[in-house]
Amino acid sequence: MQALYAQLLVGLINGSFYALLSLGLAVIFGMLNIINFAHGALYMMGAFVAYFLLNLGGINYWGALIIAPIIVGIFGMILERTMLQWLTGLDHLYGLLLTFGIALIVQGVFQNYFGSSGLPYAIPDQLKGGMNLGFMFLPVYRGWVVIFSLVVCLATWFLIEKTRLGAYLRAATENPTLVRAFGINVPRMITLTYGLGVGLAALAGVLSAPINQVRPLMGADLIIVVFAVVVIGGMGSIMGSIITGFALGVIEGLTKYFYPEASNTVVFVLMVLVLLVKPTGLTGRAA
Repeated sequence: MQALYAQLLVGLINGSFYALLSLGLAVIFGMLNIINFAHGALYMMGAFVAYFLLNLGGINYWGALIIAPIIVGIFGMILERTMLQWLTGLDHLYGLLLTFGIALIVQGVFQNYFGSSGLPYAIPDQLKGGMNLGFMFLPVYRGWVVIFSLVVCLATWFLIEKTRLGAYLRAATENPTLVRAFGINVPRMITLTYGLGVGLAALAGVLSAPINQVRPLMGADLIIVVFAVVVIGGMGSIMGSIITGFALGVIEGLTKYFYPEASNTVVFVLMVLVLLVKPTGLTGRAA
């Protein structure tokens, strides 16, 4: 039972990263209609920015949680303004190929300077140690990652679905001409939306740094699984991405306990089964 609980915890932690990353992808696709394959590289950038802030600027983990997503988000907004905005109205394939190329460039630059081995990033002192829950020993930092990720995911869903700003964002993508008539700067809103999605990826990178170390290819290890999560939940579905991310993390953890050989493929098997039954995903809507 100890091994089972340990795998469930690992599954929840992985699910936290899946949920945050797939949420950013869902925001970008749902609002901008861009399949952002650079998401994994930007997740990696978030971890590296946290590492630089600590080692070059003396800014600790708590500061990095705020500053790193802002820095990477600004970088993402520059990408959107200089490259991605020209893809408006074109086939999704163009956006996929462009962002894939950006991902290769970013990963190649970091790998050239830092190699493939991981760089250590210490757990903050306030979150070291663990708690004895009786049935298992819970590391404090891992529990923090799960709870904080869930809070961020729900806050983002509330912002997009339940606030006036979220309504403006959705309207700007569905009928930009009408929204412009109300005096709203639609291109600026689209740029800010891309920055938000990228910032969520960077935030996941900061959370991941103390657990998985800081590596140039850390995003490449996750991005395919995260795309599968988005497809299962429904492309562009905010809540679908959150629920599916956590659920698939737990399913993956259980699979590692009961049938380890299938743990690397169970997500893709589920994706195939879901698409056979409901091609739009669990919570997606037909175009």
